[in-house]
Amino acid sequence: MLRFSLYVAAGVLSIASSVYASSFIGTTDSIGASLAKTVNASSDATSSIGDDKVVVDARDDAASFVVSEGSIRGAHLEAALSHIRRELPNLEATDMQLAEAILAR
Repeated sequence: MLRFSLYVAAGVLSIASSVYASSFIGTTDSIGASLAKTVNASSDATSSIGDDKVVVDARDDAASFVVSEGSIRGAHLEAALSHIRRELPNLEATDMQLAEAILAR
């Protein structure tokens, strides 16, 4: 009887761990897909101005901004963000999304 209980417990634990693992994978996949869609949407929206000298010059500042999680805001990035918002007034994107789109170009 003890052996049977151990088998049942092992079976329940293996099922529970696989369910947890699959839900974790599902969650991370959906978060990753959401982030990719956000970057792609911002990148598509800025593709028309992506070759502008102002935007191209902001790549290094955009990288610093993304890596520092928004703490470092260089002059080139500020100019590019202003330029993008002026050219695309209906664009609803955060500074971080635009910086990531600049880097994706």
